[in-house]
Amino acid sequence: MRVSLLRASLPAGLIVLLAACASETGFRTTESPAVAPAAQSSAETAAPTPIEYGNFAADQLYKAITGELSAQRGDLQQAAEIYFELATETSDVGVIERAVQFASAIGDGRSLLELGLLWAQVAPDLPEPHLLLAFQLLEAGRPNQALSHMEQVLEAGGSFEFSILAQATGGIGRAERNELIAGLLSLKDRFPDNRSIRIALVQLLAQNQDFEEALAEFEQMSERAELTPDLVRLHAQLHTSVGRNDGALEALREGLAQFPDHRELRLTYARLLLQQRQLEAAREQFGILLAQAPEDWEILLSTGLLDLEMEDYESAIDIFQRTLAAGLNEDDSHFYLGYANQQLGEPLAAIEHFRQVRQGVENFLPAQQQATRLSIQLGQFEEAHDWLAQLSRGSSRLEVQFISLESAILLQEGYPERAGELLDLSLNRYPNHADLLFARVFVHDTTGDMDSSEADLQQIIRMQPDNARALNHLGYMLADRTERYQEALELIERAIAIEPEDPAIIDSLGWAQYKLGILDEALVNLRRAYSAFPDHEVAAHLGEVLWALERREEAEQVWEEALAENPESEFVLPTMERLKGRP
Repeated sequence: MRVSLLRASLPAGLIVLLAACASETGFRTTESPAVAPAAQSSAETAAPTPIEYGNFAADQLYKAITGELSAQRGDLQQAAEIYFELATETSDVGVIERAVQFASAIGDGRSLLELGLLWAQVAPDLPEPHLLLAFQLLEAGRPNQALSHMEQVLEAGGSFEFSILAQATGGIGRAERNELIAGLLSLKDRFPDNRSIRIALVQLLAQNQDFEEALAEFEQMSERAELTPDLVRLHAQLHTSVGRNDGALEALREGLAQFPDHRELRLTYARLLLQQRQLEAAREQFGILLAQAPEDWEILLSTGLLDLEMEDYESAIDIFQRTLAAGLNEDDSHFYLGYANQQLGEPLAAIEHFRQVRQGVENFLPAQQQATRLSIQLGQFEEAHDWLAQLSRGSSRLEVQFISLESAILLQEGYPERAGELLDLSLNRYPNHADLLFARVFVHDTTGDMDSSEADLQQIIRMQPDNARALNHLGYMLADRTERYQEALELIERAIAIEPEDPAIIDSLGWAQYKLGILDEALVNLRRAYSAFPDHEVAAHLGEVLWALERREEAEQVWEEALAENPESEFVLPTMERLKGRP
């Protein structure tokens, strides 16, 4: 198979771009977690708090005063060290609390863990030391031990946001997570009204990919507790995980009926509609979001992309003109304005926008390609060439790339002579440049000048003996258009040794083997090529080998499959006509 010519690169798969943010990775907390002691600000921590001193020795009292003075001077490290030592000496609850504040301010997790253990030993009935230990153990990657202290927080009359467990358990093994799940099930029975326990249970079941159990647990929980927007989204995510997209959409619809102004919930719904290709419904939701916040540029951009997907080009133009006027996403806005104007049959406006896409952005080359194509279609050959020359001035790499692009478009638009002249002149400036020689090969192929194609390909191979593309192109040409089959096979074998998985080269190999009468090996390679790249040219080759092997029903099935995708195939139809016309 020959390497194909450059094709038009229009915006494709916009729906993928729109829906890219729809999926959330992992099952994390859906409620705002309690703030860990270690998360307090240093300013808050350093603020003096009243301490009820116990019966201290004079040197201990001196240490406490020194620690407070260090804090006032801003030396929190020294204050933390003094108070840690004092707490271990005195086991006084007030001193321990102050030591915890300073250790938290400097982020000393090891000291916090030791202080928490001491605090829990001195005051086992207080929830605070167990709260501290639960957070520190979670940060240390010991969730099962943390769960024990979470339980003691509840027993002491405190509260804990159990759903933060999901943030600490994403990387643990299934067996360890199962222990946590068993513990949460026990806690659920003891504290049936604690919603956060149930949320954590749902999340850990989901992390274990036990989605059906997680969904059942969620639905039990929702019967006992009020839903929140985050819980609605979790419900929808669980439905999606078990492949029930309709259930996910229904959950989101019901949630929006209860929380109509919640933007994240509505955006989740809109994106899921996009994933399900329910474009009209998705556009309605984006319209609501836009009406709620006209200056939300991310929503505006998504709406414009959706309009392009729905072929509502006038609406898309209006939206991208707004983003352009606001100075946001200027290159993308110009690119999509160019595309929309092109689809509306306004080539001059399209060219103007495409040419304003700047170098260095993703759509720069596709934009210049489209501007060049439109200019050539309008007969503006010199203007198109001068624009590309201006853009590439000072960059030989970009100039060669643009010459190849321009010549390919000239060929596609039916101007092979102009393409040949352009490449001949360019090769005077860049003698024997492999990319330009290859571009000229396509011109020779189009005009039927096989001798010139071979000369240019041989020159490339002399300069670059490992150029698999040139080896394959020449080998295929010889196998397909001459009787130099052995020479063709040798070239293609060199190419496939360099690129063994390239389906185009595998197809060429099978075709050369067929021409040499090596039918069984040809069939194996053509099946492999067709499996990797079900192109209609490969189908024509595969069908012909099957036909030669008297497996004609299989051959016709392959051809019919190819024609279903390419009803006017220039490869399959002539092959069928030629072979079926034989006696």
